[in-house]
Amino acid sequence: MSENQVRPEQVEESAEDPAEEYVPLGGSRKKRRGFSGCLAVIVALAVLAGGFYVVITKGVDFLADQFSSAEDFSGPGSGEVTFEVDQGDTIAEMGRDLKADGVVASVQAFIDAAAAEPDSSGIQVGFYSMQKEMPAADAVAILIDPANQVKSTVTVPEGLRVVDVLDILAEQTDFKRAAYEKALNDPAALGLPDYAEGNAEGYLFPATYEIPPNATAQSVLKAMVDRWRQAAEKVDLDGSASALGRTPAELMTIASLIEAEGRGDDMPKIARVIFNRLDGPGDKAGTNGLLQIDASVNYGLDQKLGVTLTEEQKKVETPYNTYDIVGLPPTPIEAPGDDALAAAAAPAEGDWYYYVTVNLATGETKFAETYDEFLEYKAEYTDYCANESEAC
Repeated sequence: MSENQVRPEQVEESAEDPAEEYVPLGGSRKKRRGFSGCLAVIVALAVLAGGFYVVITKGVDFLADQFSSAEDFSGPGSGEVTFEVDQGDTIAEMGRDLKADGVVASVQAFIDAAAAEPDSSGIQVGFYSMQKEMPAADAVAILIDPANQVKSTVTVPEGLRVVDVLDILAEQTDFKRAAYEKALNDPAALGLPDYAEGNAEGYLFPATYEIPPNATAQSVLKAMVDRWRQAAEKVDLDGSASALGRTPAELMTIASLIEAEGRGDDMPKIARVIFNRLDGPGDKAGTNGLLQIDASVNYGLDQKLGVTLTEEQKKVETPYNTYDIVGLPPTPIEAPGDDALAAAAAPAEGDWYYYVTVNLATGETKFAETYDEFLEYKAEYTDYCANESEAC
């Protein structure tokens, strides 16, 4: 008889108590008694009943809070609580958070007060200054008015070096300069592009920023880098750089030079002058690939970019001396704004190699193709300084 055949006595044993043989997943044989199966069912029912009791109890507590007599504080409230409305919060979620913070007495009181106020559907995301134990109607009145949002703003203008930006931030926010300097030491956390090589110069975008109560020095700087990224995507910085035969890092440096040198509609022309000097036949205009941009020299001398240079300063050797070194400086020299980035990405068409601002009050700038023409405009500027302006 083969091993796969069943003997008669085996059939009889199986027939006596079919429940004695249990083959679980995995194939091993396990004995069990009928009573143990019943016991398992009883225990399972007991566990389910206990869980159902817990759910019912918690549900009753929740319903009691939302649908009972709607306990409310009589006011007027005391102390101070900074309350945050998150994106997507419902009225009920706000009510639960307000109750947890001790602002309102019950969720339902807040729901009722919001239902009585049509403008409650327009409560905006943000932070609000509340008090503990306020009447729910007073809490709603605060939340429906955007003017009650707790926020401070800081404006960073175009054309500032990182050191200048930190001065403004330290003065106008709650964080010390050392906190911002520490944050700069973690460029990855700020979201700087790899090609910035850890240097935030040029990437702290000029704009007006809201500083929420939960801000940190790092989050402020990250917001500025995020805003730069938006501006860079708008002008397709990577694609534009490739089309112009430059890297994104080089285009950022060019944009910073444009920001330092130009205004408004002149920026695309200044961009063209820079590209002509970098890429054009230098001997045609006698520039020999030198950008000769004073702002870059000033940056290398660690002084304000608009300072008038002496002839001696123009001879000081630094990596940013564009009177001495052919090509671009190694990094941006300041933070360019939207217009400068757009000009760098799309320079105007023209054969200019020079430009001279002949009127500092109006910003009037003239562009020249030849050195002789440049000298003519330079004389016009000199005359302006001698006779019409003390700003030179």
